[in-house]
Amino acid sequence: MNIIITGASSGVGFEAVLELILSGKHKVMALARSQSRLEKLLEIAKGLNPDCEIYAIAFDIVHDDYDGLQQFIASNFDNRVDVLVNNAGVLINKPFIELSETDFVEMLQSNYIGHVRIIQALLGFMVEGSHIVNIGSMGAFQGSAKFNGLAAYSASKAALHTLTECLAQELVPQGIKVNCLALGSAQTEMLEQAFPGYESPVMAFEMGKYIADFAVTGSRFFNGKVLPVAVTTP
Repeated sequence: MNIIITGASSGVGFEAVLELILSGKHKVMALARSQSRLEKLLEIAKGLNPDCEIYAIAFDIVHDDYDGLQQFIASNFDNRVDVLVNNAGVLINKPFIELSETDFVEMLQSNYIGHVRIIQALLGFMVEGSHIVNIGSMGAFQGSAKFNGLAAYSASKAALHTLTECLAQELVPQGIKVNCLALGSAQTEMLEQAFPGYESPVMAFEMGKYIADFAVTGSRFFNGKVLPVAVTTP
């Protein structure tokens, strides 16, 4: 499969890439803003599987122009994308009364608009059987426990959840499946920065493996679903 993962320089995206290159069955394009972290990912991937086909590309899904990325996909991915994992995102933990309009804009751009942009840019490369996986949050899952300080983050992820359901219906004629994994906590750098001292029961590599497996096989069983991935009851 030809697989693209955004937000691949750290956390669960980083781990999902490493899981996907192990078998040697997939071409993987890892996108993130940090070139240095992508180089580290490439080094580790080649150490695990010297023959893996991986492209680590510094790219900002919110602000960069997509022409070059589209040309790269046409040349190196045989003009086809089988799986797109929209994992990129940021988190602000701040009381609602202290949130600025800029904070809300940043959350929406990074956690929603950027994914809209890349989906629109890559749809032309997707065929029947392709799978779009959006990475959401339990904080945006209807009826789940909510956390102080995450109003802007959770609202932006809720927009991504609804986009998943709408887009799945719209893409039925093309045979393209769209699902969303509403993740609970995993021990990542982003979690540690937002909640210092908190220890998640799920490690980043465990969640990364789950995402990788779902990206490849989940479209056989689900479409238009926002699926909670957490060890606690919503």
